[in-house]
Amino acid sequence: MSSEKKRKLINLLTICIKSGMAAKGFDAVCEALKGGKAFCVMTASDASGKTVKETAYMCKKYGADLIETEITKEELGKHTGKKNTAVVAVLGSGFAKSFREIAGPAMEKAAKAEEASGSSGSSE
Repeated sequence: MSSEKKRKLINLLTICIKSGMAAKGFDAVCEALKGGKAFCVMTASDASGKTVKETAYMCKKYGADLIETEITKEELGKHTGKKNTAVVAVLGSGFAKSFREIAGPAMEKAAKAEEASGSSGSSE
């Protein structure tokens, strides 16, 4: 992900948060997913493997897109107002569409990673 894409994601995230269309932190994201309110979820680049795996599972289960970003937990925390935030859910479909357009290949990478972790080591 280029620094330009990262900047665009951060700018859009800031607007999303100010408009109240984001859930910050793993528990809030899970609640938003379960309630059908989350349209896509972003993870920090330094989120733990366990957090990313559990988030990917929840996204798949509840039909939300997962975007793995190059934004660190510290950067997400700075922009969300919640220290060391590893996961943020986007609650508006319009915002989610814009995040998907900016992220592009990062979403594909996340989908492939999820498929690989779901396969039990079988090779083609």
